[in-house]
Amino acid sequence: MTHARQKLDALIHSPVRFSIMGYLGSVDECEFTVLRDAVDLSDSSLSQNLTRLSDAGYIIVEKRQTGRRVKTWISSTDTGNQALRNNLTILREIAENGPAGE
Repeated sequence: MTHARQKLDALIHSPVRFSIMGYLGSVDECEFTVLRDAVDLSDSSLSQNLTRLSDAGYIIVEKRQTGRRVKTWISSTDTGNQALRNNLTILREIAENGPAGE
């Protein structure tokens, strides 16, 4: 029998990426510095984690001109939102019932 934790998406189960996806799941989109401050990360750490999430198709990262400045905007995709919901469901299952099927 396989423990329910085996069904967790390892990419977003890390505390940092889970925090990023959780925040993005609560907004339509946000600007890089807002997300950085919300999840309490350095620019480089956030950037590295956003690259991994983007490569997996969980988020979209867009550069937009705002006056003379270019700002980075991030939004979660349907795939990313579903992965987050799946992990939340599995975590609830583990916390409330123990391993699946027992």
